[in-house]
Amino acid sequence: MVLVTTEPIKSQSKTVCVIGAGPSGLVSARELRKEGHKVVVMEQNDDIGGQWLYQPEVEEEDPLGKSKTLKVHSSVYSSLRLASPREVMGFSDFPFTAKKGRDTRRFPGHEELWLYLKDFCEVFGLREMIRFNVRVEFVGMVDDDKDDDHDNVKRWMVKSVEKESGEVMEEVYDAVVVATGHYSYPRLPSIKGMDLWKRKQLHSHIYRVPDPYRDEVVVVVGCSMSGQDISIELVEVAKEVHLSAKSLDVPPGLSKVISKHQNFHLHPQIESLEEDGRVLFVDGSCIVADTILYCTGYWYKFPFLESKGRVEVDDNRVGPLFEHTFSPWLSPSLSFVGIPRKLIGFPFFESQAKWIAKLLSGKTCLPCSDQMMQSIAEFYQSREANGTPKRNTHDIADFNLQYSDKYADYIGFPHLEDWRKELCLSAILNSLENLETYRDSWDDDDLLQQTLQNPYFTQLSPPPH
Repeated sequence: MVLVTTEPIKSQSKTVCVIGAGPSGLVSARELRKEGHKVVVMEQNDDIGGQWLYQPEVEEEDPLGKSKTLKVHSSVYSSLRLASPREVMGFSDFPFTAKKGRDTRRFPGHEELWLYLKDFCEVFGLREMIRFNVRVEFVGMVDDDKDDDHDNVKRWMVKSVEKESGEVMEEVYDAVVVATGHYSYPRLPSIKGMDLWKRKQLHSHIYRVPDPYRDEVVVVVGCSMSGQDISIELVEVAKEVHLSAKSLDVPPGLSKVISKHQNFHLHPQIESLEEDGRVLFVDGSCIVADTILYCTGYWYKFPFLESKGRVEVDDNRVGPLFEHTFSPWLSPSLSFVGIPRKLIGFPFFESQAKWIAKLLSGKTCLPCSDQMMQSIAEFYQSREANGTPKRNTHDIADFNLQYSDKYADYIGFPHLEDWRKELCLSAILNSLENLETYRDSWDDDDLLQQTLQNPYFTQLSPPPH
């Protein structure tokens, strides 16, 4: 369909609240300020980083994440290393280069990415916009009673709590950008007998190190990247590791690892859990386990947001959202950055942030609400036609990375560089074949060396603020 936008108006400066100081929140703050907006970032933790701010202390968190308010935001475990090479991950003007005295590996550990974000924050002077240890409790429209759906002039009440003092603040903003991430609220399967099983059950949200599972029989549920990574780590200390997957047709890289270890076993889905500790699988096999570890993903949740039903989460689909970013009825004053998964994240967040900033300043416009709704309906239909479950609506999984380019076209943001796409695809293919070694051994070195001569990497001085 052809989307028609109305004429932009002269540049305006808005007051904007950004919720979250992770990668998407930080780049949003930078782009909003660059467009002349007055920005406040609210961050519930005591430092920047979001998911990448490692939180080793998880004792106070419910093991299955069932408490109303999460005490731990990050789901990063101690040994986690990036699944994508560092070259592809940097923002468009701030390469993620190796620094002397730090983790210089091509697929570094999580702390190195956090340090990169700290550098980004420092170079662009973002910290002065951030309020730390502040939890957003409520976001709702001001004067929602009047019928202003068509002129889209809305303001937002943001109620926040200072975690240390308990002080409550209520402020009104012209716009709110939600950048709270989506790897915090554990998503659990529904398994018969789960509530009666007396032994240890936890979600990978609070998994940090393998030592507590030494000499145990552990069932890992879910064959995601974290499920595979954690299983490989556990097999070195546990008595047995049993990986339960939806399909036994697993990538060759995982098959290789399983065949190397006598105590590593692959199973189909779980049929039921029995009170005596038995775990029954759908093929009729059975084991007695000490621990069940659910690597079953996360829910999108925005417990603070009162949108009067205009934005809802239905089976992990956040919507309706135009291009995963804007509610047709609340745009552009309410937006979401960082919802899509399975794409090259940081450059994509940056393109979202640039679009939002320019929309708020009046330099560009969105299609009308009806056109946005039609576009969303067509997108949902295309997902259904190719068999994508509703819960995976936001999984782009576009190995040609064309979606990022389409998105960039809305605001004239440069397309993802070919080298980024090629290096990303190369890493994905290598991981499927060589799960245990792809982070330390690769066969795209010629492409890598050629890439590192690109002006993007050879610029010597950091960009100005």
